[in-house]
Amino acid sequence: MIYCVVPEELADELLPKLESYYADDPGVEVIVDRRKSARRGRSSSGGGNRELRDRRRPRVAGELPQLATD
Repeated sequence: MIYCVVPEELADELLPKLESYYADDPGVEVIVDRRKSARRGRSSSGGGNRELRDRRRPRVAGELPQLATD
C-alpha cells in the first residue's frame, strides 16, 4: 500500500484532486495528515533502555605478515 499524505492546510485544495487521480489505483490511498505535534520531543529518551554500541566489525586478532619490498 502506498499512502499519499496531504498536509491538513492543503487538504481542501489537493484532496479531491488526488483522490480522483488515484481512484483507479487500489494500491494508493490518499490521507490527510492531522497530527498536531511530533510524536517525540527532543528531550524524550524513548524507552530509556537504549544502548549505544559500535557496529563496526572487530579487528582481526594477530599480526599481519611483512610485505615484500622490491
